[in-house]
Amino acid sequence: MLRAAGVGLGDEVVVPAFGNVEVAEAVAMAGALPVFADIDPATYCLDPAAAEAAVTSRTAAVVVVHRFGRLADIARLHGVGQRHGLLVLEQGESEAPYDEIAQRRERAAYLDTKLRGVRRPDDGDGHTYQQYVVRIPGNGRPDRDAFARAVRARGVECRVPVKTPVHRLPEFRRCVSLPETERASDETLALPVHASLTKRDMQRIVSACNALGGLLQPAF
Repeated sequence: MLRAAGVGLGDEVVVPAFGNVEVAEAVAMAGALPVFADIDPATYCLDPAAAEAAVTSRTAAVVVVHRFGRLADIARLHGVGQRHGLLVLEQGESEAPYDEIAQRRERAAYLDTKLRGVRRPDDGDGHTYQQYVVRIPGNGRPDRDAFARAVRARGVECRVPVKTPVHRLPEFRRCVSLPETERASDETLALPVHASLTKRDMQRIVSACNALGGLLQPAF
């Protein structure tokens, strides 16, 4: 799509650094330079103000990635594009069938009411819970990783959704301040909410997390 729009050598494209190295790779393959902007901590998608702050005279496009089942603030991001004459492209996630989305929402609602000691996701408008992403309180990555190991030891699958933000990868390393991206990479953990989970499975998730949640104290 970038190539078809004439984006190429000498152009800059604003992209998120939280996840999806493929987006930055696609920009580079088109001959343009990926410029990383920070995320909204509630949606984990590009923050419109941060995206606008990253615009320069060489910016040709903004690539918006919808994340974990939450939609980016696409109206405001299109507004950025209109103000600066930029192409705004969206990358979505593969959507589950409607009945599966309903089951995911049901499981997410259960976790919302039962989990303690973790920061639960902002449900937002139309959240489809492709992933149920919580934040672990404490001192960032070490405490998040310790929490994940302890939960797995109790038989609950979980995963770190973004291990390394793209601007920290060797091939795209940039000296840029992205505090919300860094914080999200250090604190987030995805818990299961897929449709095949039984009530017993959900209870096991809550029990494992609540045995640990709240024991890790925020850093001062």
